[in-house]
Amino acid sequence: MQEALLKVVATVNSYLTDYVLIFLLIGVGLYFTIRTKFVQVRCFGEGMKNVFGKLSLKGGAQKSGLSSFQALATAIAAQVGTGNIVGACGAILIGGPGAIFWMWVIAFLGMATIYAEATLAQKTRKVNEDGTIEGGPVYYIKAAFNNKFGKFLAVFFAVAVMLALGFMGTMVQSNSIAGTMGTAVGLGENLYWIIGIVVALLAGVVFLGGLNRLAAVTEKMVPIMACLYILGSLVVIFARIQYVPETLGMIFKYAFNANALIGGGIGYALKAAISQGAKRGLFSNEAGMGSTPHAHAQANVKNAHEQGTTAMIGVFIDTFVVLTMTALVVISTLYAGDGVLGNTLSYSATKGGLLEAVAAAFPKANLAQMAFGKVFGETFGNIFVAVCLFFFAFSTILSWNFFGKINFQYLFGKKYTVVYTAIAVVFVFLGSIFSNDLVWELTDFFNYLMVLPNVIALVALGSMVVAAMKEGKEAKAADAAANAAFAEKDAE
Repeated sequence: MQEALLKVVATVNSYLTDYVLIFLLIGVGLYFTIRTKFVQVRCFGEGMKNVFGKLSLKGGAQKSGLSSFQALATAIAAQVGTGNIVGACGAILIGGPGAIFWMWVIAFLGMATIYAEATLAQKTRKVNEDGTIEGGPVYYIKAAFNNKFGKFLAVFFAVAVMLALGFMGTMVQSNSIAGTMGTAVGLGENLYWIIGIVVALLAGVVFLGGLNRLAAVTEKMVPIMACLYILGSLVVIFARIQYVPETLGMIFKYAFNANALIGGGIGYALKAAISQGAKRGLFSNEAGMGSTPHAHAQANVKNAHEQGTTAMIGVFIDTFVVLTMTALVVISTLYAGDGVLGNTLSYSATKGGLLEAVAAAFPKANLAQMAFGKVFGETFGNIFVAVCLFFFAFSTILSWNFFGKINFQYLFGKKYTVVYTAIAVVFVFLGSIFSNDLVWELTDFFNYLMVLPNVIALVALGSMVVAAMKEGKEAKAADAAANAAFAEKDAE
């Protein structure tokens, strides 16, 4: 039954990716890049200052909502997950090294998209009498279309989020945890359910603790896990430093000239590279998907523009830092120089389907473990990836559950939240025992359903985004003038 379902879902996903997703992600990214006059470039420094100038691992419980950094940490916890390790490996396996280039392109454009998402989440959020905050795409979707169509889109999005993130998405994360942990400790697949139970119980404890417990975990876990992974990756990259130029060359070469990778000629090969870049780029940084605006809506900031620039840094860290580390490690160890998969890149296109065969032979998570094991040794390489992926995937489970819960409450109210939590815990467990490919395909399918209503609303509210950016810039200029006047008076 799993094989039959996998075939159907994979076929639908291929059409959605090749003919819908690519155009939507690139299109909306270009739209906001142009409308905001390259906000991801002009306001990059401002965003970095907002993030690292206010960095704190002890933000504390807020009276309502989250601090700006807690909101970003919750968003990054969702973004930096299996997509940065397993997703990147899958993109390289199926689309070749060139898929990484297209993930970079999607991320650059996505920085403008996520600026719009975070800004609109701030502009349309609602603060209740008890201080709790309600916000996210369902609210700006209804603001964009204040009619029956808007209500339909909002409900459609809310259902898709519950399925994609709250249930199916957490399965991907626990599936990857079970696979890497099982490899690291030598546990057979028939015993992965043990890992599933442990992860489900840990997740349930945080789920029941609410927003403050989630913030307390993510604001500490995210910086630590990112630094640990980057440090380990740099050790491997420096050990293979002589192959880094070749690695970068492969990324750019096969982004445009991939006909040696996959049978069917240059057109098919290029489409595969771009398709994998778009698909895994979405799963990695989530820009345009409508997930992270739920976190950014909770931020206590001076204005929407401030959180918009902060949100951009989340995409930058996710893709241009963490995911790029994975790409450099995998390609420099397994493809460049004496890499065991290097021969696949020079294989004749007439052989056809080579990368599909390679992808079937090397599970995505195991590919990362192989790459790190090339320098660290097999045992420590397996353990290092398993530990990093546990932190990445577990933090994503927490954030995605929170995003799904917000939409469950939108549909059914807070009364039945415990039902949602119980179902979510079950899905976390099921992910550890389900087929790896089926779990990924189901998650991709529901992710794509989220993108559609979210992108439609973003474009419809383009003028609100531009106005919010202008307001933010004017507020910043006013603050600077006031500070200057105060300093001048104080000097007198």
